[in-house]
Amino acid sequence: MELTPIQKEILTALVNLYRKHKRAVKGEMIADVINRNPGTVRNQMQPLKALGLVEGVPGPKGGYKATGITYQVLSIDQIEAEAVVPIFKNQQLVEGLTASEISFTTVRHPDTCNGIIRILGDIREFDTDDIVQVGPTPVNKLIIRGKVIGRDDSSNALLFSIIEMVSLPKRPIKDYVSKKTFTIPANGTIQEAARILTRNNIHGAPVEDKGNTVGIVTYTDIGKTLASGKVNLKIKEIMSKDIISVDGNTPLHGVVRVFDEKKISMLLVTEDNKPIGVISKTDVLHEMVIY
Repeated sequence: MELTPIQKEILTALVNLYRKHKRAVKGEMIADVINRNPGTVRNQMQPLKALGLVEGVPGPKGGYKATGITYQVLSIDQIEAEAVVPIFKNQQLVEGLTASEISFTTVRHPDTCNGIIRILGDIREFDTDDIVQVGPTPVNKLIIRGKVIGRDDSSNALLFSIIEMVSLPKRPIKDYVSKKTFTIPANGTIQEAARILTRNNIHGAPVEDKGNTVGIVTYTDIGKTLASGKVNLKIKEIMSKDIISVDGNTPLHGVVRVFDEKKISMLLVTEDNKPIGVISKTDVLHEMVIY
């Protein structure tokens, strides 16, 4: 269906206003958003009604509503329980906006990466050179930051040059833990613990005493102890007794949040309440590296 630019602007504003107010939209409200004369909007509504894109709602609280066909024409998915993908302008959250689509336009360019964000909500307060951030998205926790280089009001889209982009895999953390669990005895020596960690190329391990996990010991714990000259201490004397664990089904982004909130560098990973290994900040960084 071929529509004129003004018709696309009117329909886009109608969808955004209805989404915001959850009721029929007056023509004057649309005119104010798109900076047009109310008479122009009323004149355009007649052909839009004839095309089945708009329906009128009579009464004092009446106005216009978009039909299901409008969403198809504007390529907007109708989602009953949509997740909000936040939009930030110059580090400030813009209320009432959510990203509906992100596409990349210059992925083959060796030096530049540009993209287009289609947005639900009024984008007219964005100007060239504004810094925009999109995300995190609900599934892959994608966050994109970039500089606005253009705005397409007819399709409610921002064109931007990408500055940085981060995404965390949605796989459960148990997929990143070695299937073979290494433990260190509570009464073991520092030298024995160091050999276990070095031999298996791991940064830390659960500490066991009589079949129970009683703590976690890491290279950092061993290094601090050796630096202080206390070389004859047992592992149970230097281990971290405050065990912070995560379930193996926790996604990677959830683990990153725990690291940040608890200010720690290693977590015990469990499955069915039984330890299956440990995960460190270094392990997480390694998984985020793309070769």
